[in-house]
Amino acid sequence: MSDNSSDNQQSGVFANALFDVEHALSMFALSYCTIPAAGIYDKDALKPLSDVIATCHIYIIGYTPIINFAKAEQDGEKLTLTFNILKNDHTITYNIPGLKLIENEDMPYLEDANGDRYWPSVEEIQIRLSNESKAVTFNVKYIGQAYGKDGSRNAMDRLLKHETLQKIALKGVPDGYKLTLLMLAIQPNNQLFTVMNPFAKNGDSGEDRIKQGLDKLYNTTEAERVSLYEAALIKYFYPEFNKEFKDSFPSTNLKILQDCYSKDFGAVVAEICIDELPFVLFSDKVKPKLYHVAKHNLHKDEDRRMFFGI
Repeated sequence: MSDNSSDNQQSGVFANALFDVEHALSMFALSYCTIPAAGIYDKDALKPLSDVIATCHIYIIGYTPIINFAKAEQDGEKLTLTFNILKNDHTITYNIPGLKLIENEDMPYLEDANGDRYWPSVEEIQIRLSNESKAVTFNVKYIGQAYGKDGSRNAMDRLLKHETLQKIALKGVPDGYKLTLLMLAIQPNNQLFTVMNPFAKNGDSGEDRIKQGLDKLYNTTEAERVSLYEAALIKYFYPEFNKEFKDSFPSTNLKILQDCYSKDFGAVVAEICIDELPFVLFSDKVKPKLYHVAKHNLHKDEDRRMFFGI
């Protein structure tokens, strides 16, 4: 006689579901740009980043630790770089066969037999430091968005005259930190997560609900997607300087969610899963980590929680 207790338990969980088909709208950050907050006025420094910035409609304001270069040392084919972060030394190493460390007054460099010079990029160094030391963090203080008409405004347009950014700067940044901006571009196409449940209480509505989901999938505008992504992240990180959405999202009263509710979506998901980020994000509510998935059920009833309540 076989033991079907686990199967019965699982079907029992799904048997509590109201509908046989549930959808979740999923959004994720496709690319990013990060700069010191003071850099928003440096037009020359921003020029190489202009193409990426033009696609970024989400921005995050936060504190990142100041990274000070301490020294470089060569031992045979190994290069060790030491950096001071918040009064602690952290090292990263590179294999450098055929290269020689040259010290000079401004900055050391590596040189090969032909006299060509090399040095790791600032971005590469910071990614290595973040991954290996866990000391390079981004403390999320505010999340916002800028879209305008047909995507005519980007995050930088908003940040140049941003009252909250000025407020955070005037309040003062903690010792050892600097004010930093992270701008995100959201994927251009919508994604849909669908659960098909043969054990649901109502098993006759699947075809109509699939059509509703596909309608929402293909007819969600970029402006709506940006707004939903912003609200989902605010609820998730619960940043100090945000007011809207922290306690009101999700709700049937919110204009940005009306179409989700009219299509009877079960959940929304907003992701930041970028391997190349040079820091790990965190807030008072969320622990430091590289990947963040903000998952929100849109319904309070247990029989509608088929995504994140199991």
